[in-house]
Amino acid sequence: MQMVQFKIDGMTCEGCARSVTSALQGSPGVETVAVNFATGLADVGFNESLTNIDTLKAAVEAAGFDVV
Repeated sequence: MQMVQFKIDGMTCEGCARSVTSALQGSPGVETVAVNFATGLADVGFNESLTNIDTLKAAVEAAGFDVV
């Protein structure tokens, strides 16, 4: 399992953090997700044979947030 940490811009509440979590969990190959609204960070564990960082970023952006 590979780990990556994203800085997420645009989260204004805990509901936003849940939206980011859902978007990432819905991506194939994602094994763990921890989103912290207070820090704006998302830690993602994923199977690199099933997905990649660009795909994960795209999932967050499709949910209406920016990866910085």
